[in-house]
Amino acid sequence: MPDSGESLRRERASKDAWFRAHPQSPLPREERAKFAGLRYYDPDPAYKVRARWEPLPAPKPVHVQTSTGETREYVDAGLLRFRIDGNDLALHGYDTGHGLFVPFRDATSGKETYGAGRYLDLPAPRGGEVEIDFNLAYNPYCAYSEDYSCPFPPPDNWLKAPIRAGEKSYHD
Repeated sequence: MPDSGESLRRERASKDAWFRAHPQSPLPREERAKFAGLRYYDPDPAYKVRARWEPLPAPKPVHVQTSTGETREYVDAGLLRFRIDGNDLALHGYDTGHGLFVPFRDATSGKETYGAGRYLDLPAPRGGEVEIDFNLAYNPYCAYSEDYSCPFPPPDNWLKAPIRAGEKSYHD
């Protein structure tokens, strides 16, 4: 992050303003007036990593449980392999048609971050690599309201290492 996270801070302030005022905000209406902003880890360039992309020879359907008890089908397109804090880690990426959806849990889930996990949206991998910026990890809308049905990260996307980047839990 050449700008020491300033553009990320601006993006976060814009998201907070949207959450506070937009009619489609996931926050319950009664919480919006007192909303002071989402909680985040400070931007940290150590959590912006290059990952080796290992596409599956034949992408496979995966059924994922949601917060409302339904299942949704995603297409597992491959594996992202990367290293953070001396830990060799891997996450499955689900094809969205224009990139990858990466739901994950980590050692901070349920302690510092939303218990059910967080999400990343990544561009389509090119040339066998993709950049993962965990500073952009965000909570699913069900972290703010039970009105939403959110996919839970499958066990294959549960990291044993802590990822102290991105959004923290909304409620203390």
